[in-house]
Amino acid sequence: MCGMSNQIPSPVSQRKIVRDVILTYTPELTGKPLILQVGQKFKIVTNIRGMSRTDNGGTVALEISGPEQEVLKAIAWLQKKDVRVEFAD
Repeated sequence: MCGMSNQIPSPVSQRKIVRDVILTYTPELTGKPLILQVGQKFKIVTNIRGMSRTDNGGTVALEISGPEQEVLKAIAWLQKKDVRVEFAD
C-alpha cells in the first residue's frame, strides 16, 4: 500500500476552526475579564481584532480558533454570561 497513510482522520470535534465574532457587552460587563477567562477555560486562542467602548457598553471584534467543539463551547459560555455574540464570517 505505497503512498497510503495509516493515520485515522480526526473526528469533527477535533477539527481546528477559526471563527470571527463580534461581542457586544452591557455597561455592567465592560470591566470583567471575560476574554481572558474564556481563553483559560477552553482550549482556544483568542485574538482581539478591534474594540470600542461607550457609556452604553462595548463591542469587541474577536477571532477565536481551536478545536471545533472547544470554540463552540466557548461561544456558548460567553452567551451564558450575557454577552451578545454575532458571527462576522
